[in-house]
Amino acid sequence: MIHNMIIKPANFDPAKKYPLFSVIHGGAANMWRDQFVLRWNYHLLAKPGYVVLLTDYKGSTGYGEEFARAIQGDPLKGPAEELNEAVDEAVKKYSYIDGSKLAAGGASYGGHLANWLQATTTRYKAIVSHAGEMDLIMQWGTSDSIYGREVNSGGPVWENLPVWRDQSPVMQGGNHAKGTGFTTPILISVGELDYRVPANNALMNFATQQRLNVPSKLLVFPEENHWILKGENSRYFYNEVHGWLAKYLN
Repeated sequence: MIHNMIIKPANFDPAKKYPLFSVIHGGAANMWRDQFVLRWNYHLLAKPGYVVLLTDYKGSTGYGEEFARAIQGDPLKGPAEELNEAVDEAVKKYSYIDGSKLAAGGASYGGHLANWLQATTTRYKAIVSHAGEMDLIMQWGTSDSIYGREVNSGGPVWENLPVWRDQSPVMQGGNHAKGTGFTTPILISVGELDYRVPANNALMNFATQQRLNVPSKLLVFPEENHWILKGENSRYFYNEVHGWLAKYLN
């Protein structure tokens, strides 16, 4: 059983159809809570007229140790499948969701999964990725955390374990012959002082998108770290996210 929350926009009318924005939490040792937050403020994201879907995919905390450890050996593929299943269920259950207008996005581990969704499905009209890992090996070698990444991938990078390549978003980006690969428009952002998911991930992401002629935009915040903390930067970020979603969903 996967737990989800639905956030509706202000002046919600159940007789209308709304685009769906699947917002992915970071961590992955984290969970969505019914509380006020700044980094991904549910109501600010929903404000322009979107239904926001918050999914506690496997790896989330709050559902027991086995569930939290379920991403070991399967850091991105399994959680992404659950995110897609949650979207399917939401579209099926709620008639006010427009299943033809879907977007997905997240930050940190949520950004990793946003990148993976962009590489492995074309169902979303737009992707938003903040501080998102693009390559498992590069992230292992440049982030401020190594051991946990080895646990999730089954061992160190030199053991040539398949997860290191098979679940790196950049390695899936050219799979257009399979009907997937990078095609969905993506907004990429990062803080230049980020040591958890260093900016090289965002730079590789943007370079890949440009190389494949995918509609893409890169935002680099020179004074920010893993979070966008300064008020005006946060205002700018939300405006950019709203603009990106409006361009491809409305």
